[in-house]
Amino acid sequence: MPEWGFLTSHARVLLCIAHDPGLRLRDIAVRLGITERTAHGVLTDLVQAGYVTKTKDGRRNHYQIQAHLPLPEPGTREPSIGELLAVLLGDTPGLPRVPADGPARPRPSAWPGPGSHAR
Repeated sequence: MPEWGFLTSHARVLLCIAHDPGLRLRDIAVRLGITERTAHGVLTDLVQAGYVTKTKDGRRNHYQIQAHLPLPEPGTREPSIGELLAVLLGDTPGLPRVPADGPARPRPSAWPGPGSHAR
C-alpha cells in the first residue's frame, strides 16, 4: 500500500465531518491517523476560510459544511464542496444538497469541454 493518498488532509477532515458533524477533534485525528494538533490546524483553516462553521453544543462542537462554496482549485470550473462530497460519499444524510447544475457562477473559458483532455 502506498504511503500517499489522493486526498489532502483538508478533504479527509471534510469527509469525517460529513459523516458525523458532532465528531470530536480527537476522534477526527484518530480516524485519519494524524495528530490532534494537525487536525486542529486543518479544521481551523476550514473554519477561517468559511468552508465549515463551528457552533458550541454544550461542551462539544458541532460542525456544518458550507456545501455551496466552490473548491479553491485554480484552473477548474470550481465545483462546489457539496458536489465533491456527493461524489465521494453518495447520499449522506445531513449534507446540504447543491442543485445538480450547481450554484450560478461563471464558467471559465479555460475549462476543457466534454471529450477534451486536460494537460
